[in-house]
Amino acid sequence: MTTTALITGATAGIGNSFARALAKQGSNLVLVARDTARLEALAADLERKYKITAEVISADLATTEGMDRVAERLTESSAPVDLLVNNAGASLARWFGSTDIADEDRQLDLLVRAPMHLMDAALKTMVGRGRGAIINVASVAAFTPRGTYSAHKAWLVNLSQWANIKYSTAGITVQALCPGFTRTEFHQRMQAEIANVPKWMWLSSDAVVRGSLRDLKKGKPISVPSLRYKVLAFLSRHAPSGLVAKIAKKGR
Repeated sequence: MTTTALITGATAGIGNSFARALAKQGSNLVLVARDTARLEALAADLERKYKITAEVISADLATTEGMDRVAERLTESSAPVDLLVNNAGASLARWFGSTDIADEDRQLDLLVRAPMHLMDAALKTMVGRGRGAIINVASVAAFTPRGTYSAHKAWLVNLSQWANIKYSTAGITVQALCPGFTRTEFHQRMQAEIANVPKWMWLSSDAVVRGSLRDLKKGKPISVPSLRYKVLAFLSRHAPSGLVAKIAKKGR
């Protein structure tokens, strides 16, 4: 049976890798991002290569208008979405307390409010059909206090874990995907200094997506790609309080 996946932040990085992996599997797509030209180019490329259909929704999920437009598509019963990938995201280079609070509000809308609203729309339609899946792209930063970004991701991990328990009996799987440093446009856009990040800590977005989809089939509520980050995530959650405080002082 052909499935349909809606992916936010689909034009680059992890979202783009999800789009290509799912299209290769034969899934039809609903691609969401702000850049209409890049969306349309991606849709045309995937339709040509994989003979699937790819809808395009140009939307800024940090705005109520954009968020509502995507949520409305998730409630369409005539063309149901089987998999929601909440991937759209960004971050701020400076520490909370030195940033503009208006920028923090926008981040909160993009990283918390938008996924919450889209999950709500998806769950309400998936429950009625008795099947569906949601992947919320979080981060291993969720496991260590490191500013507002990690706080937003910790919130998303917590909600995903609960939703997976609550709605599993309705045939719905909810996963929090928690990658580490991944080669995307993410750090470039936030103008972060990454020269001091060791090469061994970097992941490819394709590898992250392969791990996520593999874990989704197994029904795992948390997917941490690669053994190195599984170990780091475990240590982060069980480290002595003094070490946690030392890491937290380094900011986001």
